Amino acid sequence: MTTIAAVAANFTRDLEQNYATIADYAERARARGVEFLVFPEAAIGGYLSSLGNHGDTVKNTNRSLPPAISLDGPEIARVQSIIGDLVIAIGFCELAEDGVTRYNAAAVLDGDRIYGSYRKVHQPLGENMSYSSGTDYRVFDTPVGRVGLQICYDKAFPEAARVMALDGAEIIASLSAWPAARTATAENLQEDRWTYRFNLFDMARALDNQVFWIAANQAGTFGSLRYVGNAKIVDPGGNVLDSTLLDSGMAVADVDISGTFTAMRGGMFHLRDRRPDAYGPLTDLDPTGSANWRDLASA
Repeated sequence: MTTIAAVAANFTRDLEQNYATIADYAERARARGVEFLVFPEAAIGGYLSSLGNHGDTVKNTNRSLPPAISLDGPEIARVQSIIGDLVIAIGFCELAEDGVTRYNAAAVLDGDRIYGSYRKVHQPLGENMSYSSGTDYRVFDTPVGRVGLQICYDKAFPEAARVMALDGAEIIASLSAWPAARTATAENLQEDRWTYRFNLFDMARALDNQVFWIAANQAGTFGSLRYVGNAKIVDPGGNVLDSTLLDSGMAVADVDISGTFTAMRGGMFHLRDRRPDAYGPLTDLDPTGSANWRDLASA
């Protein structure tokens, strides 16, 4: 059995507070025998203070932007000194090699090694005012299995999880700073329509690809954003094994990765039963919906 966990917590611009929160959850994880712990998007330095047409930009809100850090910088090294032999996934703002370009990024690592990193591909609501976008998805071999990384809005795109599942991902870690709806927000955030979408995407992507899905999310508030928490573990059948709901905390589950895969994929195996020959027009379709599928298919 492998013990995996997802964190819901609040992370801001206060790096020392962030490190303390990381240390607290790492200690809790060790006490419960956790082997793989997933922190939210932007756990080092916090997320943007707002989104949409008034989102943070380098020009208009320099002070509110997350600190841009390098994979080989002191911030990541500090996290590694905290976690020791615990394998984690964690989000941060990555400074590219040119010293200027910023990415919304995540890495999977332990105290001695960075197994891989990812730069967010899909950007919502003006996030491109603050970050450049990544261009690919990869899967990394780790002590807990083959792990894929994605960030927040990526979960709305089935292709993002599918390409990693096809590359052998056993676990997909989905790190988020997912807020409640900006308009007509539900009084009870657990009933908010954006909370519903967050949870539905997590279950659907796990079931689509028959993988273990670990969803971490920010909780509390930052700037104009109210986060919905709901960190969770979902099994390859789309079943939620544990969830924090709206609260800060840690969702934990003991899972038999190889045994579950054998059982789930022994009958209906979605990856095996794909029909790529029928999907040819997929990337040629006009995103506005004006292209004619039948015309493209017969071309």
